[in-house]
Amino acid sequence: MGPLHQSTQIEQEQLSSIPAKLHIVLPAYNEEAALPTLLSRFSSLSGTIHTGMVVWIVDDGSSDDTPLIAERGMRDLDIKLVSHRTNLGLGKALKSGLSAVLELASTDDALVVMDADDTHDVGLIPELLISLQGGAEIAIASRFTPGGNDSTAPLYRRLLSRGASLTLRLAIPGIRTRDLSSGYRAYRVSLLQKAAASWGDSLIEETGFACMVELLLKLRAWNPVIQEVPFFLRYDLKRSPSKLQIGKTALQYFKIAVRGRSWVRQPTAECSKP
Repeated sequence: MGPLHQSTQIEQEQLSSIPAKLHIVLPAYNEEAALPTLLSRFSSLSGTIHTGMVVWIVDDGSSDDTPLIAERGMRDLDIKLVSHRTNLGLGKALKSGLSAVLELASTDDALVVMDADDTHDVGLIPELLISLQGGAEIAIASRFTPGGNDSTAPLYRRLLSRGASLTLRLAIPGIRTRDLSSGYRAYRVSLLQKAAASWGDSLIEETGFACMVELLLKLRAWNPVIQEVPFFLRYDLKRSPSKLQIGKTALQYFKIAVRGRSWVRQPTAECSKP
């Protein structure tokens, strides 16, 4: 089993020229066990990326101390809490997090979405940012690109993720991305601003795990440059019960495969990519 990714000195030197602020969105539901460790990792990261960093914790109606940990915060970290009174699902949490960031973010900022259960390696963020700096508009932490690995995840999750990617690539022409359902990605805020202005409240409609695929397919209307960065999923570090509902999620993926063809067209003309 490989170690957590460590940023190299070269990566840190490359990142020193990035002027944008980094916003990290963490949808969280009952993650009191993982959050302190994860926030500590962010605190260590903040001193190496040479740019302002804001951590947005979206508490999706947790019944444990997740919101209290967010409110207590951590030294050297700018943490903002977005709260749902009840559990609304990953899609709604992602939507709330993106909306909160886009209200304040500048066009040249970057936004990273990742899980709050400590299975996503914080040390990969510099590589994702370097991909954006190099011209990508979306950088995906990919389990399925060469060098990626999801061997620590249960077999049913691995089959579902691979089946979803295969089905969508067969159903929707032009998709080259290997890992369509990854919940760990970096975006240029400028791309998300265009999409939000065009799609409005319907940018994210799925409530469950399929929201990540939905968002990626809807962003394809702007022909974004997408780069996949090899990612070692550390599911063995997960401390909270899985929220994945296999049957419901598989059905959501199937519906997206049917509807996704139409999403390659922008919903309004005024937001056309120059």
